[in-house]
Formats: sequence, structure tokens, C-alpha cells
Amino acid sequence: MYKIGNQLIEAAEQLENERNIPKQVFINAICDAILAAYKRRVPDHNVDGVHTQFDEATGEIGIFAPKTIVEAVTNEHREISIAEAKELLPDVELGEILEIDITPDDFAEYGRIAAQAAKQIMTQRLREAEKDLIKQEFVGRQGSMMTGQIKRIEILNNGKPSIVVDLGRFEGHIPPREQLPGETYKVGSRVRVFVKELRESGRIPTVIVSHTNEEIVKELFELEVPEIDDGTVEIKAIAREAGYRTKIAVHSNDSDIDPVGACIGSRGSRIQNVVNELKNEKIDVIRWSVDPIDFISNSLSPARITTVALYDDPAGRRAEVIVPDDQLSLAIGKNGQNVRLAAKLTEWKIDIRSETQIKGQPFGVGATTTVTLEPKEDKAKTSEGKENQETTTTQTKVQEENNGAGSESAATEEVKEVIEEEKPKKKSSRKKKEVAVQTDEEKVKEEILPTNE
Repeated sequence: MYKIGNQLIEAAEQLENERNIPKQVFINAICDAILAAYKRRVPDHNVDGVHTQFDEATGEIGIFAPKTIVEAVTNEHREISIAEAKELLPDVELGEILEIDITPDDFAEYGRIAAQAAKQIMTQRLREAEKDLIKQEFVGRQGSMMTGQIKRIEILNNGKPSIVVDLGRFEGHIPPREQLPGETYKVGSRVRVFVKELRESGRIPTVIVSHTNEEIVKELFELEVPEIDDGTVEIKAIAREAGYRTKIAVHSNDSDIDPVGACIGSRGSRIQNVVNELKNEKIDVIRWSVDPIDFISNSLSPARITTVALYDDPAGRRAEVIVPDDQLSLAIGKNGQNVRLAAKLTEWKIDIRSETQIKGQPFGVGATTTVTLEPKEDKAKTSEGKENQETTTTQTKVQEENNGAGSESAATEEVKEVIEEEKPKKKSSRKKKEVAVQTDEEKVKEEILPTNE
């Protein structure tokens, strides 16, 4: 047997720590490599039943082959003489099969070709083990967000950088199209990525991670907003142009909770944490609605919408939107970004025109729905007008009821008014009498005082 000793165990443990390959996989790979070298040495390659054994206590690896006990040996690889067998076990008989240790004293006896074959087998076994490990880790992490450290930056053939991120038990690669535009990646810095797909094009599969995926925004909001995490507030749709702007549509399953306010937080604390994580990317939180008119008008915020017409075309759903002249550029956005994100968010093709552009042209012909939206100020005024109108109508109703009452009730009301008027008169007459009495007393005192003098 080959006595490798503790060096084999130490090498297996080191490989397990560095590349996450189990220790037993490495030992089995060495055993398979030694067995493959032995099979190369056998002329007819008839090695059925030949196997290797590893003694973990001594660190020895041996090759064992089954041999039949015969009188005269014709095939030394398959047979053993009775005399040799009795030296090993005295009570053996002809026809029995013994497991014989056939490990050579020096591996160099196998030759250079056998040694290369052993090396290839061991390398292949380790590569397969690493490949299976990556697959297992990917299956458990696919579609989730992970935080890792940038390990190195590789330059591709086209001159663009590919970022390699250490994610613990495997490495993730951020290709150029999955990187934030304008972002500077540095070795050693930490980054939050989305595990996207597994590519098996090379010898070792590559895990592709993204720094621009929309799911990153979703998971960040789930971390920052407890109402989203417990299901009270639901994220209905997300449209993102990474590094520039994101629109997110939210809906509350509880009528007492404002979904937009829950996502923004007190003084914008919640959404500010998300913006900081996304490197100051602009985020528009929009109220989702089952009504496509409201949803489309909300998605084009902060622009003010005048009219929306919906068309059910064979090519897909289409919406025509009319905005005031001063709101046209705001509705379209810089380089069409606002309307592009709104179309992606609502899944409607949106055409925007101003009120001046639509004058004298047919609008809404063939539309399934056409709605003219009132500005918020007008809505407030109309609501106030309705309230005032309701109050005036209630007052008139009260007056009519009072006028239409019976003569007895009117008489009682008149009597009450007369009594109310007489009461203060009586009080005033009493006050006048008291004042007159006081003045008479004062005159008497004045007359008495000079006589005394």
C-alpha cells in the first residue's frame, strides 16, 4: 500500500477550505487516479473487481484484486497458486477467491503514460465535484439577492471589464451589460447583486449576477418597508432604467394604509435608504389602480393629464394621452424616459400629444374608452361647491318646514318672542326705581348736613 500519511488529509482539508470541495471527494479522486493507472498496466485490461482502499488512520492507499486459487497460474492478474495462497492463509483450498494486495512498491513502475492518465482522472474528478457544487448552490440561490465582495476585475476580448464577485461558496460574474452605467467598481468593495442565471459553456459553469435587475429594487423595498414584507402593501409592477430612474406601482390590501406613504416613510426615510443603495437613482412611487385610465395617468406623473383614450388594436393595447402645452415635455421626459417607463410599467403603448397639436384633428375615433380628467384644483373646487350647495339646500328645507308648520306652533313662537322682549323691560324698570330711591336718599342727606353745621 502507498503510505501517504497525514499529508493527504491535510491537502484534502485545505482544498475543502479554499474551494469548498468535500474532503472525501478529493480522497476518492486520488483513489480513482491510482486505479486508472493500474488498469493501464494490465495488458488485456480485464480488471473486473479491482478496487482501491484508503486507511484514514494510517493514511495508506492500496490496490486490491480478486484472484482465484489454482494449481498452475496461467494469468497472474486473475489467478494465484495454491502455494502462495497457503503462505497468506494456511487453510485455503483450490477454487477459492482471495482479495490480494497488488499495490506496487513504486508508482514509477506504471510509466509516464499511466501517471498522466492518473493526473487527468484526478483533475476531472475535482472539476466535476466543483461543477456539481456550483449547481447545487445556484439552485438554492437563483432569483434571490446576495451581498458579496469584488474579488477581481477581468478584461474581456472587447476591452470591457467583467466583475468577479466572491459570494461565499461560489463566484458570481457581472458582465458589462449587467453593470450600472457610470459606476466605478473597485476590488475589495462590497456590492449587492441579483443571482440571474447559470452558464455551462466553459469547463466550469459560470454564475451570472446582475447589478441592474428590477428584482434588486423589489427586495430593497421589502427590506425597508415592513408593510411590503408582511403583505399589507403589494408591489404590482416595476419599470427600471438602471442608474437613471425607476417607477414602482404599489397597492394596499388595507384601505386604512396609504401604500405610497408607507413606501416613502416618515420624511422620506425609507425611500432614501433605497436611493442610497442604488447610488442616487431616481425612484417614482406610483399608486396602482385596476382602472387603466387612472393607472396610466398616475404612471405619467408628475405630468398633468387632460384626456385619455384607450384603443384595442390588433398589435396590442394602445393609449392616446392629451396633456396641456406646458406639460408635454414633462410627460415625455428626458430622451423619452418618462413615457418609456410608463409604457413598460402599465404594459400599454402610450402616445402623447399636446392640446395645441390635437386641435382640428380627430381624436378618440375607434377608441373603446375616452375619459376627460379634471385637474386636482378643479376637483377640489367642485367638491367645495357641492358642499356649499348641500348646506344651502338643507337651510331652505328647514325654512320651508318652519313656514309650513301649523298656526298653533306659529302662535306659540310669537308668544315666546313677546315674553322674551318683556323680560328685559321689567328688569330695566326695576333698575330705574332703585336709582330713583338712591337719588332721594342722597338729597335727604345733603339737607341734613348743613343744619347740623
